[in-house]
Amino acid sequence: MKANEIKSMNAQELDAKITDLSQTLFNLRFQYKAGQLENPRRMTQVKRDIARIKTIKRQNELG
Repeated sequence: MKANEIKSMNAQELDAKITDLSQTLFNLRFQYKAGQLENPRRMTQVKRDIARIKTIKRQNELG
């Protein structure tokens, strides 16, 4: 997910995306512990996407 895509979203869409990515991260962690995760790098990508969305959301709040 790129920053330009995130900047075009409104606050409700950002909240929904954070919720969706958090659920995805939970599932990835569960798969990792069970030994079924094929690509552990995906967890890092999801964490960075969440951080990127939270950063842009905070920038929007500050003006």
